[in-house]
Formats: sequence, structure tokens, C-alpha cells
Amino acid sequence: MDVFACADCGTELTAPVSRVALPVHTHHGGWEELHPPLMEPATYAVDPRPTGPPWRCWAEVGEDAAARQGVYVPVHSVSFGARNRIVIAPGDSRSMTLILERCEGYCRGVDGRAGPNLACAGCGRPVATRIDDCGMWQTVWLEPDLVVRRASGRPADPPPGWGDLERAEHRVPPVEPDGSWSRRWEAAVGVVLAHLVVATRGRPVALPVGPVTALLGHAVGWYLPAGPGALSSALAGPGVRAPRSRPDVLFVPLHPLTGEAWRPPSGEKGVVPMDSGVWAYLAHPGETSPMPATGGLPHGVLRDDYPLPPNPGSSLTPNADAFEYTLVGLPAVRNVRPRRHRGAAC
Repeated sequence: MDVFACADCGTELTAPVSRVALPVHTHHGGWEELHPPLMEPATYAVDPRPTGPPWRCWAEVGEDAAARQGVYVPVHSVSFGARNRIVIAPGDSRSMTLILERCEGYCRGVDGRAGPNLACAGCGRPVATRIDDCGMWQTVWLEPDLVVRRASGRPADPPPGWGDLERAEHRVPPVEPDGSWSRRWEAAVGVVLAHLVVATRGRPVALPVGPVTALLGHAVGWYLPAGPGALSSALAGPGVRAPRSRPDVLFVPLHPLTGEAWRPPSGEKGVVPMDSGVWAYLAHPGETSPMPATGGLPHGVLRDDYPLPPNPGSSLTPNADAFEYTLVGLPAVRNVRPRRHRGAAC
């Protein structure tokens, strides 16, 4: 396990933490809602893309400079913030104090708009940003140039791997206990759709029969056309039997430690990566009933469980910001004309 310390005075700023993949929903939450911490306790992740201020308009930046920042089609504004910021759960932060004059926010917390708002308790240098405003996951972002990583001396748990995706506790259900759609799912679906648009070059695609169609079909219809000549698709990954025919597009999981997409042995190019917890729910749903039973209910007979299971009143809607953020960061998007891309306006 690692700890992060102030690069100036050496004060330890975190509890011991282990690195995991950056969650796909990191920058995408639900508007006007308080969110829980993004990261699990004792974990951290690194965001390779530039994030946060300063921001510059696309018209001012230009295509070449934007591409160097990882943005490949016109957007409203381009981040020129630091790359490789380190994100931890707020509960894993240590020896940092709020800089009160930098604690601006929208309404219910702080959003980091003024830059680092946490100072090292040892030397007073701004080293991190606390974010917990509505619509944002609770996080602490460490500035990569102002902290150093050290070995904590504490042994880490075995790192997560592909085998973990088949465990029941890794699956993320699409519906929250209150009956609303999961914010993580909404963001993950937005990310999936961005990759799907690029993988198919905007062509129609036929989803595999089952939960993929049931949960994603409505959303895919918003971003891809329907019609003849649809590409075929299937789920693929650890523990999933390979389809008899070779699909044009494969939905695969992201590795829970590295964030790399699973690659099929045959090396198909049409790979669409998914949040590992979302993929696991679709690929390995497991037992869905709490009671053992044989056979099934007669056709047309409804269960009378009480309380009734949560059931959203509308179709799953992808997070539009997650779709946009992912889409503009894919170099291949320059060869596609997305049906739904907001473009630049500054």
C-alpha cells in the first residue's frame, strides 16, 4: 500500500491506500443530488486526462492544441489543468485544512472552481481539492506535482483481477433501493454509448437478446440509427462462453485494477469497454430470487412479493455529460459524425 505526502515538508496527507482503476463515472453524477464518496476506503486512482481549471474556449485553443489536451472534436471549453491527479475518498485524507476563501460551490458544498482548497497542515501549501457539492461524487484530488508517493510498509490485499468480476459482490444493480436508476449506471451507459458510436462509426447495431437489450436498447436508439444492415453484437469476457458466430461488436469489461479493456483471444477490433460492475451484472446476473424453487410461474401470473421490488417509472437514460466527455476524448471520433454531439459554443 502507498501513502501520499507533501512534496515540500514531507507531512503524510493520506492513510495507506492501494491503486485501482479510475471509475468511469468519476466526473458524472446526478444534478441537485448529494452523492456518496467516489472511491472505496483505502483506494486511490489516477486520472490521465487534464482536469479542472484553467479552462479555455475551443475557438481560442484550436484543433491542434485541443488534441494535445486529449480533445479531438469541438467542445465548449478545454481543460488545461494538471494531468494525473490522484483521487481518494475524503475519509482517507490526513493533515490537511480547508482554505476558506477557496470554498466556493453551487449550493450544498464545495466544487473546486477556484483550484486547490486544502492546505498541508505542516507547511500551509495548497496541495489538494475537496469536492462534495450537489451532483458531484465526494472526492479529494491530490495535485500530482505537489505530493510524493511512498510505500506505507503495510501489506496490501491481493489486487483485484478478472476473476473478481464473477463474484456476486462485484455486480452493480441498475436500480437504487429507492427505485431510481443508479447514477453509476447512467454514467456507465453514457460511456458505453460513446465507444459504441465510434466502434460502429454511427451504423445501426443489433443488441444481444436479454438484459443488454432490456436495459440499453432505449438508450442506443437515441444515439444510433435503426435500419437494415445492422451490425451484430454480444457480451464477451471472463466466464462468458464465446458465441458461435463472430459478432461485429463485443461488449467487454474494464479491468478493476488497471482499467484496461478485456481483449478476446481472436483479437476482434470492435470492442466496447464497460464499467466492470455494470458488465458483471449483465454477464453474470446470478440468482435473482431469494427463495429456492423449481420450474416457474405460469404465463401471465404475477408474483405477490411484498414489498414490491423497486421499479423505475421510465427507461434508463444515459448521462449526456458522460457520453460527451468520453466521445470527445476518443481520437477515432474524428472519423464519425455523431447524431448527438453538442459541439463548440464560446
